[in-house]
Amino acid sequence: MLTQDIRNLLDIADLNQLKCDLNSLQPVDVGEYISELPEKQRAIAFRVLNKTQAIDVFGYLPTEIQEELIHSLHDIQVVQLVEEMSPDERAELFDELPAGVVKRLLQQLSNEQRQATATILGYPEGTAGRVMTTEYVRLRRGLTVGEALSKIRLQDGDKETIYYAYVTDDNRTLVSVVSLRQLLFTFPDVLIKDIASSHVVKVRTENSQEEVARIMQRYDLIAIPVVDREDRLVGIITIDDVIDILEEEATEDIQKLAGVSGDEEALSPPLVTIRKRLPWLLAIMGLYIGAASAIAPFQQVIAAVPVLAVIMPIFSNTGGTVGIQALTVTIRSLGVGEVTPEDTLKILRKELLAGLGTAIGLCITMMLLSLIWAQPQERWVALIAGTVMATNTMVAVTLGTLLPMGLKRLKLDPALVSGPLVTTMLDTIGFLTFLSMISIALKVFHLQA
Repeated sequence: MLTQDIRNLLDIADLNQLKCDLNSLQPVDVGEYISELPEKQRAIAFRVLNKTQAIDVFGYLPTEIQEELIHSLHDIQVVQLVEEMSPDERAELFDELPAGVVKRLLQQLSNEQRQATATILGYPEGTAGRVMTTEYVRLRRGLTVGEALSKIRLQDGDKETIYYAYVTDDNRTLVSVVSLRQLLFTFPDVLIKDIASSHVVKVRTENSQEEVARIMQRYDLIAIPVVDREDRLVGIITIDDVIDILEEEATEDIQKLAGVSGDEEALSPPLVTIRKRLPWLLAIMGLYIGAASAIAPFQQVIAAVPVLAVIMPIFSNTGGTVGIQALTVTIRSLGVGEVTPEDTLKILRKELLAGLGTAIGLCITMMLLSLIWAQPQERWVALIAGTVMATNTMVAVTLGTLLPMGLKRLKLDPALVSGPLVTTMLDTIGFLTFLSMISIALKVFHLQA
């Protein structure tokens, strides 16, 4: 975290002191400091950085601030910054910039960097090809260990990572992989092909970024090679990219469960918050019209048995919570690869057994509460309330398990079944069942209210 003294530097307008302090800090800390500044002061703080520090800091800035600085800096400065970015970070930035700005920047990049960026931008968003970097260590099969180390020292100092070196043939087909540890602890005259492993864990350009993250997590990799359909090596994905992917996917799933569209941040402008939340809220209101419509025909029943107005909110809150619990556990297990749609019956069996115990506990609690709140002539309602609570609990765990599994089987995002949607469905089912049973009891058994 930055000290309060550094945070107050611009307030005292001591730019020399600001320059000295910002250039002595870690780039990630400077990026955080600049991100927290008012918009008009960000460019001032960025301009006092020396060239090397500015290049490093630029990569730690949020995309919207990078875009803002690009519009406020001179073209030469912008080209230098963009040229030094890794190809995957540059592609991410270009996704957010206007097409005209991207075209202008691409024309000013070196041929090598222009081609690398164009290659990444050519793949669909959310795939391995889109998040990979083309900066990796490649070795030919015929090299010795000594020659390989010399090549890495002379040519690969600016690569994303040098811990893994990938061995290819003349057609760039991925053949094997060797680690820097192996190279350092092997005699110089030993051939690379004699120590490299042919059992290479790899992904294809069309694999989803979530699948890449799971594979790297499974095999404890710090980098993974990306190949095309002909098994030619085209890039690598490193652990820092995977951490970003996992954070992005977790954030997206959490927000979808809560009924928030897009990647909303806590400090997003109010208009952004409204734009991302209001559509969901309006859609949920539409769904609740269905739940309200289920209640509307029973207004006379509710008037005849007033305790129902006290009991019904408990159905809504408890049933929805049970459904969200099952939904969250299922989506999380699918997201981290613990289960697949083939495990649906196994998970459903477990949830139903757990739900049965939960249903009994909630049923007893609901009956006791109904007995406490009801007038003496209304206490028969407790039996129906307990029965419906137990039934609604079993329905909730079933929906919370089957809906995300069904979407996953259809190759859709399981988080699309958001918490509000499941809650609304359960409210409709619970209210309709409860009020129907109360209505039947009043008419058939002539119970008093």
